Amino acid sequence: MNGELLADVFLGAAALFVVLAIVLFYRVAAGPTTQDRLLAVNVLGTNTVVILALLAVGLDETSFLDIALIYALLNFLMAIAISKFTVERGGVL
Repeated sequence: MNGELLADVFLGAAALFVVLAIVLFYRVAAGPTTQDRLLAVNVLGTNTVVILALLAVGLDETSFLDIALIYALLNFLMAIAISKFTVERGGVL
């Protein structure tokens, strides 16, 4: 009984993070600046990792944690790559 309630709490938290992701999609599309869009994409990637981790606990599926770890590493590499290609010599974005 208590385990089912705890799983429901984790799944509810994952649902709230999905709502946050929808709001972040608006920020990615609307901007208004490149910095806002880049930050929103990075937060969206981190949000996805959190959603996967919450689903792993809520559904008792450990493979989601492996996927979340790989996605976190890819999100970090993407942030480095975008930063490298958007920084001009001597300037920032």
